[in-house]
Amino acid sequence: MNPSSSKVTAEHLRRDAYLYVRQSSLHQVMENTESTKRQYGLRQQAVALGWPLERVVVIDDDLGQSASGTVHRSGFERLVAEVGTGRAGLVLGLEVSRLARSSTEWHRLLEICALSDTLILDEDGLYDPGHFNDRLLLGLKGTMSEAELHVLRARLQGGILNKARRGELRIGLPAGLIYDSTGRVVRDSDQRVSGAVRLFFETFQRLGSATAVMKHFRKKELLFPIRMRTGPHKGEVVFRPLVHSRALSILRSPRYAGAFAYGRSRARRKLNGQIRIESLPREEWKVLIPDAHEGYISWSEYEANLARLRENARAHGADRRRSPPREGPALLQGLAICGICGNRMTTGYQTRSDGTQISSYACNLRSIQYGEPVCQRLSGSGLEKAISDLLIEVMTPLSLEVALSVDEELRARSEEVDRLRSQDVEHARYEAELAERRYRRVDPDHRLVADALEADWNAKLRALAQAQEHYERQTAADCEELGEERRQSILRLATDFPRLWHDPRTPHREKKRMIRLLIDDVTLIRGDVITAHVRFKGGATRTLTLPLPLPAPDLRRTDPAVVERVDQLLDDHGEAEVVDLLNQEGLRTGTGLPFTRDRLHDLRCRNRLKSRYQRLRDRGLCTVGEMAEHLGTTATTIRRWHDAGLLTAHPCGTHPSCQRLYEPPGSNPPRPQQGKKLPRTPLPQ
Repeated sequence: MNPSSSKVTAEHLRRDAYLYVRQSSLHQVMENTESTKRQYGLRQQAVALGWPLERVVVIDDDLGQSASGTVHRSGFERLVAEVGTGRAGLVLGLEVSRLARSSTEWHRLLEICALSDTLILDEDGLYDPGHFNDRLLLGLKGTMSEAELHVLRARLQGGILNKARRGELRIGLPAGLIYDSTGRVVRDSDQRVSGAVRLFFETFQRLGSATAVMKHFRKKELLFPIRMRTGPHKGEVVFRPLVHSRALSILRSPRYAGAFAYGRSRARRKLNGQIRIESLPREEWKVLIPDAHEGYISWSEYEANLARLRENARAHGADRRRSPPREGPALLQGLAICGICGNRMTTGYQTRSDGTQISSYACNLRSIQYGEPVCQRLSGSGLEKAISDLLIEVMTPLSLEVALSVDEELRARSEEVDRLRSQDVEHARYEAELAERRYRRVDPDHRLVADALEADWNAKLRALAQAQEHYERQTAADCEELGEERRQSILRLATDFPRLWHDPRTPHREKKRMIRLLIDDVTLIRGDVITAHVRFKGGATRTLTLPLPLPAPDLRRTDPAVVERVDQLLDDHGEAEVVDLLNQEGLRTGTGLPFTRDRLHDLRCRNRLKSRYQRLRDRGLCTVGEMAEHLGTTATTIRRWHDAGLLTAHPCGTHPSCQRLYEPPGSNPPRPQQGKKLPRTPLPQ
C-alpha cells in the first residue's frame, strides 16, 4: 500500500496516532494470530506518514470482544474519547469491521473525526472524513461491512434452523435427559436423577401448584438435579434444593414431554445496549416436533400442566378464576359467580374478637375498574354451611372408596420418597467406596498424593454418615405419619364422612380440594332470599334457597325467649336473684356471656322492661316514708316492725330512692307507742 501523504499536515503530526486492534473472539485471538500481526503491523504505516513510533498509541483492550455493540468495549470508547477531545491526529484500523460493524457507530465515529480534523487509515488508503469523497467511500465501506455481517449471520442461522427443523440440532438438555452414543435423547440412566424428575411430575399432578411442589420437596428435605450451564462444572448434574422458578421452568419445558422445540425466546437489544431475552408464545416458536424422543410425561399431560398453571396465574388477575386452593375458611374461593353480571366474586375475611374468621363474597370488579357500586355482597357463613351439607349428602356413599384410595396413595407416595432417599445413601456409599479404592491403589511412599486421597476418603465417609442419618430420621418420621393407628383412623373416618368434614384438624385447603372434585361453580343471587345454583362436574345442577343473614346488631341481640324469661323472673325476684337464676339455667346474653347485674340492667333497658321497683309500685307497695306517714310513726319504727315480722317488704333492687318496698298492713296494722302517735294518712293508690 502506498497511501498519499498530502492529506497529512503539521497539525496532524502534532497529535498522536492511535492504532485500534480487535479480534471478535478469544478463539480468534488464540488461533487466528496472523490477523493480529497484520493489525499491529499498521504502526509502520503511521511511521511512514511521519509519526514517531513512540507516539503511535496501541489500543488493544478489546481483544476477544465482538463489534456487534458498544457494550463492554472499553477500548473503542477510549478511542472515541481521544478523537473527540482533539488528541488524535490519525486513527488506524485494519478494516472498517475492526472498528465497528454497526452503521450507527461507524457514522458517529466519522462525524467526530470530521469535526476534530482526524484522519483514518486502513489497508486500502488514507482518508479525510472532512472531504466529501473520502467520507462517501468510508460510508460505503461501513455499509458493506454491516451487510457482510448480516450475510454471515443469515448463513449460520439458516443452517442451524434447517437442522432444527429435522430435529437433529444438538442443544442443551435439562436434568433427567441425556444424549446416548448414537445422539438420541433418552432418559438419564441414573435412577437418582430420573426418580427425582418422576416424583416432581407426580407431585404436581396431585397438588396442582408449582409452589406446593416446591414446599413438598422442602418439607421432605429432597434435592432436585440441575444441569450446570456455565462454570468449571458445565454439563455436570448437581443436586440443589428446589426453588419456585426452577419448578416453573420444568413444567414449561417441552423436552420433558418428549418434544423438540427451537426458537422459544427472542433476544432484543435495549436502548442502553443490554440484551433482553423475551419468551415467545407457542405459535411463534420456529420449530416444534412433538413425540421426538422419550420423555417423562405425555404431550397431553404437558398441555394439562400448562393449563393448570394459567388457571393458577389468574388468581392474581382481574378474573381470579380457578386459583389453586389456599388457606382460609372460604370454601367457594374461585368458584363463586355473580348471578347478576356474571363476573367471578372475590373473597374477603373478617376477624371477630375471639379470633375466628368469617368469609364474605363480593362482586367488585366493575367497582374497581369503573367506580360503579358493588354489584352484590353477601356473607359466607350460612351459604358455606348449606354447601357443606350438600357435599356430605353427595359424598357419604362414596366415602369408603375415597378413603381407601387416599390410604393407598399415601403409602405409594411414601415408598417413592423412601426410594429416592435410599438412592442418595447408595450414591454417597459409592462415592466413599470409590475414594477408598483410589486411596488403596496409590503408592504409600507418595505421601503428598496419599494424604490428599485420604482426606477425600474421610470427607466421603462423613457425607455417607450424614446421608444415612438423614435417611433414618426421615424414614422414622414417615413411619410415624403412616403408622397402623393412622391407617385405622382413615378407615374409621371412611364410614363417617361428616365427622371427617367437621373435624377441626381437617385443613381448609383440603376441604376446598374436595369441593372442586365435585362442583364446577356456584352462581349466587341476592334478593329477598339468597339463591345458589350449584353446577356439578358432568352438568348436574342443584338450587339452594337460603334466608338473608341477619344484620350484625341482630346477631348480637339476646334471644327473645331469654328476654321473656327475664320478664317473668322480675315479677317475683330481685335483680340479684334473677342473675343467679339465669346463670343456673344456662342462659346467656346475645354475645354468649353469662349474666351480671350490669348486663341485666342493659338488657332490661334495651327491651323496655319494667324495673323491679316499678312492678312492685304497680302492685301497690309503699316506700318506707309512705308507710311511716300512713301509720303515724317514724321510718325507724317501720324498719323495726319489719325486722320483727310485723310488716312484709320486698327488695326492689338498686333504686336510688329506696332499697325495699312494703306491702299494705291490712285491717290490723301495728300500733305505735303512746305519746309517739302521728296523724295517719291514707296510702297512695
